[in-house]
Amino acid sequence: MFNFLKKKSKLELLNEKYQKLQKEAFELSSSNRTKSDEKYTQADEVLKQIEQLKVSE
Repeated sequence: MFNFLKKKSKLELLNEKYQKLQKEAFELSSSNRTKSDEKYTQADEVLKQIEQLKVSE
């Protein structure tokens, strides 16, 4: 009922950031390939952090 009061875990925050970067990269892919590649690289780094968290749990 009060999920908006619950703090998000680090994993949830990283997942949201990853999804956001993937979406931005996709949108940029048709207009600016260089920036799109940068966003995909950032998303890949976030994905590595997510995988590290899953392994450590």
